[in-house]
Amino acid sequence: ELDFDRGAGAHIHLDYTEILLSQGYLTCAFPELDFDRGAGAHIHLDYTEALFEELKPRRRKGNRAVTQGKSFIGYGDAVLPDGRPHTWRPLYWRTFMYLRLTVETAAEPLVLNDIRSLETSYPFQLNARFESGVELHQRIIDTGFRTALRCAHETYMDCPYYEQLQYVGDTRIQALVSLYASGDARLMRNAIEQIDSSRTAEGATLSRAPSVLQQYIPPFSLWWIGMLHDYWRYVDDPGFVREMMPGVRAILAFFERYEREDGLLGDMPWWNYVDWVNSWRSGRPPSEPGLMPASIQLQWLLAFQYARDLERGAGRPAEARRCAERENQLKTRIQTTFWDEKQRLYTEDAAHQHPSQHANVLAVLAGLPALARDLMERVEADKTMAQCSVYFRYYLDRAMVAAGLGDRYLERLGTWEFMLAEGLTTWAEKDDPFTRSDCHAWGASPNVEFLRTVLGVDSAAPGFARVQVKPHLGPLREVRGIVPHPKGMVRVQVRRTAQGLDVQVQTPPGVPFDIIR
Repeated sequence: ELDFDRGAGAHIHLDYTEILLSQGYLTCAFPELDFDRGAGAHIHLDYTEALFEELKPRRRKGNRAVTQGKSFIGYGDAVLPDGRPHTWRPLYWRTFMYLRLTVETAAEPLVLNDIRSLETSYPFQLNARFESGVELHQRIIDTGFRTALRCAHETYMDCPYYEQLQYVGDTRIQALVSLYASGDARLMRNAIEQIDSSRTAEGATLSRAPSVLQQYIPPFSLWWIGMLHDYWRYVDDPGFVREMMPGVRAILAFFERYEREDGLLGDMPWWNYVDWVNSWRSGRPPSEPGLMPASIQLQWLLAFQYARDLERGAGRPAEARRCAERENQLKTRIQTTFWDEKQRLYTEDAAHQHPSQHANVLAVLAGLPALARDLMERVEADKTMAQCSVYFRYYLDRAMVAAGLGDRYLERLGTWEFMLAEGLTTWAEKDDPFTRSDCHAWGASPNVEFLRTVLGVDSAAPGFARVQVKPHLGPLREVRGIVPHPKGMVRVQVRRTAQGLDVQVQTPPGVPFDIIR
């Protein structure tokens, strides 16, 4: 629309061009424009992870590679040429798979010489290798590493398009992905330190750090202890772990303030998120008033177990004994309250009305007294209870291994096959058609498990001082790979023979290893 007055004999030219550009995959990059002339023109660059096939009642993206008949929604930049030659780029990188270039000129033509982008991320190098001869496995690994790079910059971040914040739950998994892929622990150490620095007088950490807005997710403080335990296991840096121990004690003390007389956690403040489950309000499992759900009780139990190991490693036997005592007390209370003998599984509530995969997964990881293999066979197959999302698949897969079901890992990749079929080039926040973010590195856990579960390479001592190799080939006949280690590379080749598994292992000089068949 034009509103104008006077100007008899004048000529008004409005030229409008819109171009949709596809990167072909989701990227984080600095877009650059080279242009000349065009005084009075308007240039708009808009960025989106995907186009939308429907907007109401919920936004649905469909196959990310399909553009026909879809809508573009995304943030953007406005560039106003002044008639002189310029190379323009923003001060901060943008995230996009699709870039829409819109040009509206005035009287003077605009000359657009070039449009390009400069990709950016934390400089992780892919030093790991996994070779199974199966194309799907390589596609999952490539997509996972791309996702990890998009979510790693000056800090880890949950997603590069939206919040761009270092959430603890996300970061624990992302740190292991980058460790197994590259062996570079610097960003993990940085994350542990930044999250520890976010602790306030109450003793809990913020849910994400650094951040100018205070937001608390108490269970994420417990996952921070788990992240420190991971660092202790895989990185040879005991001095740094000792420096972080006051934070561990402060978090445990914070939770003990909400302990009931029976030893379980009562009502806790703030956002007690566990996982994105559609039937859970804001990701919190249902439970009785005055009682935290089993999944959070179990995360507290796991935190005592992590702290027991860390205190022992830090040379604090009295503190380690106290953690072990609390662990045993809590195990008894959780077993008594949340185990339903009739259903033969754990529920989120004491009335046994709300079973979930999460409660059973965490119970197995915490070593509660149930027949783990039988429990996980039933829980993993039961689609009627609350299901683990992409995020919590990390813990589900760990529980399957702990229950002796690691050989089923390669048969259970449907989550990632679905996302690949949707045309995703990075892993989405949730594996459903209405996911918001198309890039969440908490979904890159297969980059760990192909190496830790299938190839079988894991730490058997603090600082990765000893290597354990326990392969789970599933249907494969042969697999080989390389895993970064603080002192070099661990090289493994596994072949299935008539006599069993033939396992060949090469570790860095001076690093012992155990083979478990």
